[in-house]
Amino acid sequence: MIKNVIFDLDGTLLDTKEGIIESVKYTASELGYEELSQETLLKFVGPPIQQSLMTFYGCNKKIAQKEANIFRDYYRSTALLKAKPYDGIFELCEKLKAHGFKMAVATYKREDYALTLLRHFGFDKYCNPMHGADNNNILKKEDIVRMCQEEMGARTEECVLVGDTDHDSKGAVQAEISFIAVTYGFGFKHAGDVGNCPCIGVARYPLEIADILL
Repeated sequence: MIKNVIFDLDGTLLDTKEGIIESVKYTASELGYEELSQETLLKFVGPPIQQSLMTFYGCNKKIAQKEANIFRDYYRSTALLKAKPYDGIFELCEKLKAHGFKMAVATYKREDYALTLLRHFGFDKYCNPMHGADNNNILKKEDIVRMCQEEMGARTEECVLVGDTDHDSKGAVQAEISFIAVTYGFGFKHAGDVGNCPCIGVARYPLEIADILL
């Protein structure tokens, strides 16, 4: 029986695209890179920034790590809090809390940024632990999920990861826990996008996550 819900952050708890896209555009301008389409810029939301820089600008890992610092400095100082909770997300947290579920956050966003955002919007009232990525992108999604699971003292069969991308679904598979896909974020847009990713349900809006779990 599932008793522990581990949330992704970007595209699951918070709509963070404004601040991230603004920071990507700033980074590209500073580096003299071409401006990307809005559709491509949205793909920067969620994955580690180093990975996206390598994918869309063709730089190697060492250069991407250096360029990521430009993004992060701007994001931290100027654009981090340009985010908004999804409609119904706090009602979901209240409902899960009332039914005895424990909640946590496992995100690819760097941990100090994630904690600042989560505390600013009040998610620390519901979620403990809350973990994110390291600065050098060594931790993978499954590592962050397992950190949460261990701190919650939960068995794998008692946990579910909720997220909006295939990065999340793969992290759940590798951590050997269940997965719920959401289609209101940045990745999956409808149930068909989930494809062969093993999941116990697809939520079109936050409160539908509670319907799946209950």
